Amino acid sequence: MRRASVIALALFALALVPAVNFSQGGAQTETSRGVAGGGVSVPGWTGIIDAKEKTAGMTLESAKFAKEGDGFMITTGPAVTYWNPANKVSGDYTVKATFKEPKYMNLNSHPHPYGLMIAGNDLGTDQQSYLYCAAYGNGNFIVRGFGPAPFQMNGGRGAPSPAVNKAAAAGEPVTQEIALSVKGDKVECSINNQVVASYNKTELVVPGKLKSTDGVYGLRFAHNTEAIVTGLKVTKP
Repeated sequence: MRRASVIALALFALALVPAVNFSQGGAQTETSRGVAGGGVSVPGWTGIIDAKEKTAGMTLESAKFAKEGDGFMITTGPAVTYWNPANKVSGDYTVKATFKEPKYMNLNSHPHPYGLMIAGNDLGTDQQSYLYCAAYGNGNFIVRGFGPAPFQMNGGRGAPSPAVNKAAAAGEPVTQEIALSVKGDKVECSINNQVVASYNKTELVVPGKLKSTDGVYGLRFAHNTEAIVTGLKVTKP
């Protein structure tokens, strides 16, 4: 009888422990939450969610891409990449945009990134390739891509940089100006007018990564994130 009571107490104690999932590296994970009234409502634009999001039952309509003044309001949902097929660029170029997170971490329990995508080829297919640079509101940034499998250029969790702005606290605004440039044999990511990462093309345009640095440019957002994008443009030297 005593043994049964001990077991019952142990099971009760376990029931009080909250369930927490952890991803590689020990960071707490979150389940992507669909956005009400989602979908792409800006003419000419489309997108694709990550394969793991599709497996979990998410769709492109589970995130929201809408017009916001002269820019866009993006709310996710699943991790997603957006582009307009007409936005193609080749040779040397710089793609730039400003990202404002009105309320840092308002949809998540830890920082999630958002940024620019370039070198898009075969987008929306199982052979797609592209590169993106994205900032977090905690001072970190990541450079990653698909080719068509995901690949990392600065580690699984990215890296900190003094160039990346930090939000004062959860719920406070934070703004980042992000640029991706192709210059000769280099590809660079700049955040708030400072180069935070630079790679030789020979590191990127290889089997399993990019097909070319020429291609479509667009936007990349992690899951459960919201930001306003303004000033998206491309310039040539």
